[in-house]
Amino acid sequence: MKILVINAGSSSLKYQLIDMETEKVLAKGGCERIGIDGSFLKAKGNGQEKVYEQPMPNHKVAIELVINALRDDVIGVIKSMDEIGAVGHRIVASGEYFKKTTLVTPEVQKTLEEKTFELAPLHNPAAATGLRACMEVMPKTPMALVFDTSFHATMPEKAYLYGIDYNDYKAYGVRKYGAHGTSHKFVSAEAAKYLGKKPEQLKIVTCHLGNGSSISAVDGGVCVDTSMGFTPLAGVMMGTRSGDIDASAVEFLARKKNLSHADAVTYLNKKCGVAGISGVSSDFRDLDDGAKKGNARCKLALDMFNYQTKKFVGAYAAAMGGLDCIVFTAGIGENSPNVREGVCEGLEFLGVKLDVKENAVRKDGIHEISAKDSKVKVLIIPTNEELVIARETAALL
Repeated sequence: MKILVINAGSSSLKYQLIDMETEKVLAKGGCERIGIDGSFLKAKGNGQEKVYEQPMPNHKVAIELVINALRDDVIGVIKSMDEIGAVGHRIVASGEYFKKTTLVTPEVQKTLEEKTFELAPLHNPAAATGLRACMEVMPKTPMALVFDTSFHATMPEKAYLYGIDYNDYKAYGVRKYGAHGTSHKFVSAEAAKYLGKKPEQLKIVTCHLGNGSSISAVDGGVCVDTSMGFTPLAGVMMGTRSGDIDASAVEFLARKKNLSHADAVTYLNKKCGVAGISGVSSDFRDLDDGAKKGNARCKLALDMFNYQTKKFVGAYAAAMGGLDCIVFTAGIGENSPNVREGVCEGLEFLGVKLDVKENAVRKDGIHEISAKDSKVKVLIIPTNEELVIARETAALL
């Protein structure tokens, strides 16, 4: 079976076509600047790449262009859309309405559009637009919704509830939902395979560190806690997001800066994080360069990020009653030796011992960077969220 994976943004759309018999990526690409002048699709297939530059006023046109690319004479990998068994759509937030991968029906689509948009206003409306576009172009093909929050649905109440009136939680669903669930699920399972153990035997902390970052406690193969909260704003400080902050400090800042509630939320999401602390960039490569050149604020931003991540690792080791493995993944986790070293430094009391030389080496695939005598394994595992979405879709069918 071939599964088409769709990840739709407000003005972008990424895709992969995966053969589930071999789990090989047959084709991949992305549409950029949808609804904006200068839109284009960069597509890969048959070992070649092709760029389509043409107007894409909406996601339906983008989907049509993707389908044309899949059947292209040069880079195409299928002859008919009948070869696609299903489409898996990445959905960021499900609330408490969906706790597992779900086949799209009119009722499911209605719930998605009427109940979940306010939980992820930047992501879910775009995903729903991509879904509608696929349904118009491929009306007979099964569609599945795969949620970033599903992996975190196993958290106990003591982990996901906030200290608010319980009746307000029941009325409005205000609680921790988490994010990056497909990534945490993938790398924790890959870690168990690498270590030659069953997931049920392991206590793992997975660190998905990128422009958006989250840390999860995976005990016995299931998530028991995660750093992001009601929205992806919570947890560690990120590229432009503040991370955890006293709610009263937000109200204080809003008054001082004359910000509306909506403006204050935008400020916390877009103007803060390492970009706000450094005054230089949200890109950790720029922060590394700045720190090396003596920029104290760049160094401070890095130190804060490493410190906050380290605190979550320690807290989750305590929550699980032990620690067998730390996994680093995503753009920063996979590519920044300085961040990995900064996070692991000071965790020796937990049995963590980093091989500094190995940590500085770039390798493809899973890379073990802990010292041979480290009681806790430290691994770099490239994430593959698209493969998880394809697997979940295939399993559902």
